[in-house]
Amino acid sequence: MIHVALYEPEMPANTGNIGRLCVGAACPLHLIGRPGFLLEDRMIRRAGLDYWPLLELHQHASMAEFERAVPGRIWCVETGGRRLYTQVRYQPGDILLYGSESRGLPPEILQRYAQQVLVIPQPGPTRSINLANAVSIVLYEALRQIHGW
Repeated sequence: MIHVALYEPEMPANTGNIGRLCVGAACPLHLIGRPGFLLEDRMIRRAGLDYWPLLELHQHASMAEFERAVPGRIWCVETGGRRLYTQVRYQPGDILLYGSESRGLPPEILQRYAQQVLVIPQPGPTRSINLANAVSIVLYEALRQIHGW
């Protein structure tokens, strides 16, 4: 199993889409810190459709609490990463950690996991890929490797 973790997500529709993705991939979703919305927001339910009740959702007040609760290798996915997400050998129990839509991950987290910061290449002029799309790209590469698809 791969864990997907979002650090202080800001957009309920993205979180809803990611939750739906996690249900389809049989992966738990972890929300760390304070989301920029209420979990009862209708945009989450709309994006997550009727899959939202099936989601294994965990909330953690802080990064420290998350790290204590969920052991495993943490891979930070960030636009400033230097290692391609395809250059990793993913293992069951790995954690894919993503920052908020506008700020990304805090510098202290990126420093702590400096050797584990991954990037999705973007040859075009955009600054970043939509968060839900970024989660799906890396998550399905990890699942492909683990399951031999």
